Amino acid sequence: MTKREAVKLALEGQRPPYVPWNIGLTVEAREKLQEHYACSDLEETLDNHFLGLGNAIGFFTDLGDDRVQDVFGVIWDRSIDKDIGDVQGCVLPKPALKGYDFPDPLDPRFFADIPARLDRFADRFRVFQIGFSLYERAWTMRGWGNLMTDFYDHAAFVRELFSAIADYNIAQVTEALRYDVDAIYFGDDWGMQHGLQMGPAIWHEFIYPVLKRMYGVVREAGKHVMIHSCGDVDELFDDLIEIGLDCFNPFQPEVMDVDALLPRYRGRLAFYGGLSTQRTLPYGSVEDVRDATRHLLDLGREGGYIFAPAHDVEGDVPVANMLAFIDVVQQQAGFQSSHKA
Repeated sequence: MTKREAVKLALEGQRPPYVPWNIGLTVEAREKLQEHYACSDLEETLDNHFLGLGNAIGFFTDLGDDRVQDVFGVIWDRSIDKDIGDVQGCVLPKPALKGYDFPDPLDPRFFADIPARLDRFADRFRVFQIGFSLYERAWTMRGWGNLMTDFYDHAAFVRELFSAIADYNIAQVTEALRYDVDAIYFGDDWGMQHGLQMGPAIWHEFIYPVLKRMYGVVREAGKHVMIHSCGDVDELFDDLIEIGLDCFNPFQPEVMDVDALLPRYRGRLAFYGGLSTQRTLPYGSVEDVRDATRHLLDLGREGGYIFAPAHDVEGDVPVANMLAFIDVVQQQAGFQSSHKA
């Protein structure tokens, strides 16, 4: 059975031959593992099951001084956060789109390497990624505080902005669907450690209908819909299932009852994530990491689960802890990396 087939079984709530996995790393964590394995390419080492396609955020312009600019014109300071960064300035200083030109969703740089990657990793589950896909894209352009007040003071503008972002995403999704992809992965953080940033009423009024439109395009094409949304958002699961969501990430154990949610939703919603990046990975012992990994694999054996750290592994995680969960997931599937050390 290929990795692609194993993932499809898991997403459909059926029992796969083993629990599939996909391990994401921040820049610092990746550098640690590259040094440990003495290799620059970790693709074969990790044996990941997803093939990420596209460019999730669109960081194409290096401005120097640890600053990059995305295709929407937003400038990010990456002097501290090396992976994404902190927003500088505001490309929409007023609640209006007049004078602002949206980027080209079909910019060839999003798609140029897809054929080569499909050839290289033909056995993997193909996931086209759109990061900052709605609410997050809006606040990076408008400013978080401004957008929060716009929900109340400039509701028509928020709807116009969200609709324009959705049009951009749908155009990009439509192009991605010309390739043999399996899923579209939307990134959009709505949660905090407790509850939603904007509250449930605002989410249902402004965000839900736009998600329904975007997800519908994917489902009509017969592909899977995946969402990444950090924080305490499990109150939205039933609504998300209703509009077509198949898989939720990051499944954070600090804010969700992982043990209860996975069996409760198996067959209706799959989960991807689960290994604590706030506590167990940075602060636990090697055996703590092994135990937590084995527990998640036990929960996921009947399907509905893709193992992963709850978020990309951070640079504060000891190499020994990274190796611990990599070893456990590979052993349960009989995978043995040729780069093991």
